[in-house]
Amino acid sequence: MDIAAASPDPDQTNKMLQAGLDLLDQGLTVFDADLRLIAWNAPFLHLLDFPAEMAYVGAPFASFIRFNAERGEYGPGDKESQIAERVAAAASFAPHLSERQRPNGRVLLLRGEPLPHKGFVTLYSDITEQRYIENLAEHQNIQLEERVRRRTAQLENANANLTRANSENTRIAAALRRSEERLRLINDTIPILIGYVDKEEVYQYANKGYADWYGHPEGAVTGRAVRQITGEQVYAQVRDPVKKALSGQRVSYEYQMERQGQTVFAHSTLVPEINLEGETLGFFVFSHDITEQKRMQAALVQAQKMEAIGQLTGGLAHDFNNLLTVVIGNLAALQDHHPQDAALNEFVEPALQSARRGVQLIKRLLTFSRQQPLEPQAVDIGRLIASLSKLVRRSLPESIAVSTDLPSALYALVDPGQLESALLNFALNARDAMPAGGSLHIAARPLELSTDAAAFDVAPGAYAMIEVVDNGCGMDAATLARIFEPFFTTKRFGLGSGLGLSMAYGFAKQSGGGVVIQSQPGQGTTVLMALPLTHPEHDDEAPLDDTPLVLGGELVLLVEDEPNVRRVVRQQLIDLGYPVIEAENGAQAREMIENIPDIAIIVSDIIMPGGINGRQLADWVGQHHPQLSILLMSGYADEVDQSAAGDRPLLCKPFVRQDLARALQRIHRGSA
Repeated sequence: MDIAAASPDPDQTNKMLQAGLDLLDQGLTVFDADLRLIAWNAPFLHLLDFPAEMAYVGAPFASFIRFNAERGEYGPGDKESQIAERVAAAASFAPHLSERQRPNGRVLLLRGEPLPHKGFVTLYSDITEQRYIENLAEHQNIQLEERVRRRTAQLENANANLTRANSENTRIAAALRRSEERLRLINDTIPILIGYVDKEEVYQYANKGYADWYGHPEGAVTGRAVRQITGEQVYAQVRDPVKKALSGQRVSYEYQMERQGQTVFAHSTLVPEINLEGETLGFFVFSHDITEQKRMQAALVQAQKMEAIGQLTGGLAHDFNNLLTVVIGNLAALQDHHPQDAALNEFVEPALQSARRGVQLIKRLLTFSRQQPLEPQAVDIGRLIASLSKLVRRSLPESIAVSTDLPSALYALVDPGQLESALLNFALNARDAMPAGGSLHIAARPLELSTDAAAFDVAPGAYAMIEVVDNGCGMDAATLARIFEPFFTTKRFGLGSGLGLSMAYGFAKQSGGGVVIQSQPGQGTTVLMALPLTHPEHDDEAPLDDTPLVLGGELVLLVEDEPNVRRVVRQQLIDLGYPVIEAENGAQAREMIENIPDIAIIVSDIIMPGGINGRQLADWVGQHHPQLSILLMSGYADEVDQSAAGDRPLLCKPFVRQDLARALQRIHRGSA
């Protein structure tokens, strides 16, 4: 139904639309092609602290910029340059979305869109405190009612003047029609959904954005019931707010709906229209899309969970590795002392293998939570994928067949943990694309990139090409264009952070490579990752044996707070031929070093109670007893431990006697 036909007077319709704009929670301005103000609302002046006299039809855009510059909103610098820069940017009429920190501490979200005939419309949203916005809007509602009364009086006076000045009626009517068309254009262009519902729950007005939101043609909403337009799922969520609005209450709420296969969210405010007799005639609907805000909130929660997992895993790694040190140390000692006992080894060997798998499990957990120090190295791609494929097979349902085609001696300089994480992410995405089952193929091969290098955004050269191919549902061109955007996901809300592919892309770029994804709906997806080739690393050091360098060995001070770990390491040192004395903490160790001159080697844990940890003890030894050799141990060596250790050897728990022997030999070589 056309608004002009429903309203008894075009001027009254114009005023109602202007009043509706003034009821918005957001500020609004519209500038024409000459950067002159043609429309605004009261929240705009309030949110940006502009005097009311600055806003009038024809006000130049530069006057608002100059006002802000003179009150220091753009910081120090040449104010004329600041003004010219912002006026030039506005004249380009480019869409923009930005946030601004106000001097009063409020944060505004600015969204600008160009108009069809040049000029632009800007929406200003206060996103600092929703409660505050609602309270402020309630206060503004009282002011708006007063303005409506004043406008009504002005309208009555204008009607009297029109009666007395019949000759000017045609000119005024034409001006009102132009104003109505302009306001209608503004309503259809601003990024907000506007509608009006009467007391029978029937739409009497809806702008273009409102119709587009529900998937209806422009003009097809007017004259239809709310339930019919929104559908049963949405109506069940908005029924109570609608009843409250028709009872005269102003109400705000959020709802969600399925649109084009995705869940979207909106925030709506219903503002009732009440006549002078107190009767509710209907209500205005003001809604805006908050889907991206919801996704960002979910991504933040996901990041906080990952941080918590990382902190938990770090503590778990330290304690668990101490336990494994005791388990592996005792089992290895038992095996060494009874090498010919086949019956005993039948039980010991499986236990040792399980304990070593526990070590690998902790490393994987640390890598997943980003707590494991990650460094690029020459990685055998075929061997890594072969090992990872076992984990992939356990992570996928039996309805998905996994196959590999792997080369031998194909090396790339990458971080193995991040490469595993990226490939696992590709495999899990393929799983989600094949809910009814399918096939997943992982292959690798050397490839010389020349003209194809531009597709991967890499320099021409030799690369290791990894392919991950599935025959799932595939992706359309629109989805494929955004696949590497952070927080973008096609998964149901809450099931994906939208960070997996963007992190894999970032990892590949940091490694000097690139990622290309090929896909079509119903044709599956192929992920191509190019990584620079390298040569395997060779250990140029002389081989290390497992015997002490000095028969009988030097006196070793073992510093460890865990009694069981201390007992295992002491026995390993004794088996290697070293006499051992023990200290439970750093303070006790310092006292023994000061009073026992025969101490030659210190083997100390890093994390210890008592106020002096292994790092501090090592620093103290380096300053006061530089002739002593020191070997640090850690059940969880993070970046801080490694950087603090510096050039000192660091032995990661759990370890066996051979590992300890090699570390002690390196100490002797370093001091030789």
